Amino acid sequence: MEHVLVVTNKNDEKILRKKTEEYDIALLKDGKEREKLRDVVRKMREAMRRCDGVGLSANQIGLPHRLFVAQIPDNQGKMKSYAVLNPNLEKMSDEKETIEEGCLSVPRRYGPVPRHHQVTLTGYNPNGKKLKIKAWGLLARVFQHEIDHLDGKLFIDRATTVYETETEEGGGQKI
Repeated sequence: MEHVLVVTNKNDEKILRKKTEEYDIALLKDGKEREKLRDVVRKMREAMRRCDGVGLSANQIGLPHRLFVAQIPDNQGKMKSYAVLNPNLEKMSDEKETIEEGCLSVPRRYGPVPRHHQVTLTGYNPNGKKLKIKAWGLLARVFQHEIDHLDGKLFIDRATTVYETETEEGGGQKI
């Protein structure tokens, strides 16, 4: 879990393109399993921050589970963190917006991606408690981007155009 997998490595790309497995929520009744999962979430958050990302899915660090972490500012600018197991998009608005995205697993590339403006996400927190989150704007985009990862899809599969940059700087938000 030391590094984020990238598509420029063929072995990494095979993992990134594989659909992840549902996490067995019943395992979280065991305190040791909950502690192990909390450690994974902590390490995922550290990796995401180290790479200046706003989201990271388990398969981006080589784990097969349906789990992602995200951290974005709320309406008051305070950072809000998320860790979601077995996420699912229950509702999506008809309204879409196209904004440039980048990705930690697709270095030096970015492009405009149409996404639903508003979504309702369901899933579980790391304690096994059910979640239901209504999100719009950047948070809705991050949720859709991370669920795509968990389904083996990358933003470059949805982008209307893909651009390359010389450096890691520039381009869209690295999700």
